[in-house]
Amino acid sequence: MSQTATTPMPVLFISHGSPTLAFDDVPARDFLVRLGAKLPRPKGILCISAHWEAAVPSVTGSETPSTIHDFYGFPQALYDLRYDAPGDPALAARVVVLLEAGGYKPQTSSDRGLDHGVWSPLILAYPQSGIPVVQLSLMHNRTPADHVALGRLLAPLREEGVLIVASGGAVHNLRALDWNNRTGITEWADVFDQWLGDKIAAGDLDALSDYRAQAPNATAAHPSEDHIMPLFVALGAAAGKDATAPGKQLHRSFTFGSLSMSSYGWEA
Repeated sequence: MSQTATTPMPVLFISHGSPTLAFDDVPARDFLVRLGAKLPRPKGILCISAHWEAAVPSVTGSETPSTIHDFYGFPQALYDLRYDAPGDPALAARVVVLLEAGGYKPQTSSDRGLDHGVWSPLILAYPQSGIPVVQLSLMHNRTPADHVALGRLLAPLREEGVLIVASGGAVHNLRALDWNNRTGITEWADVFDQWLGDKIAAGDLDALSDYRAQAPNATAAHPSEDHIMPLFVALGAAAGKDATAPGKQLHRSFTFGSLSMSSYGWEA
């Protein structure tokens, strides 16, 4: 991957919702369908998904990553979907170099494909684009602050034409979903989602990193932290060496009552 000077690419956090997002008639799908055309065309995409955790930061190194259908009980049409974006071993190697400079010992997986946290939003935003995609794992049993620090190491990629996409969920409690609620918003989820949006707008990394203690309804919004953790990588990548990283809300809607589809962007 060439490292030429360019206008810094944005950083995104996308709530990817249900695997059926590719087919669902919901506002979040409409938002993603329009999103790619509004952004500068990247040379490559580095995606951090809620659905891959590893002991050390790990990246996909395949030239032709497969489409992973990491879910069950859905219509066959969903399993028939393929996202045939090429991989980029050179971008994967660049990520490894950046993380090694920060003291990590990253690994490269030559056989892992792209899970639905990656392809579910990208198949809408960048269908058949030919843009290379590399996935980076979260770190198992590490804190929000640890993931902010990880994200900071990735900031130079923005100057190299790489779009960093963190894919998770602003509110993600599967046990609290109301499958018959297509338009309403559950109050506790709404309160947490608004708090999150306010802190992102302020770029308050300290409060966000301590969301478990400071945010209202934090444990209800995230019984486990996997779906919010990509946000902290995005915050670090957006901040770089800065203390704050004010972001802009790009979309806000809910599905199934409490599943927030809020998405955010950070520009140069």
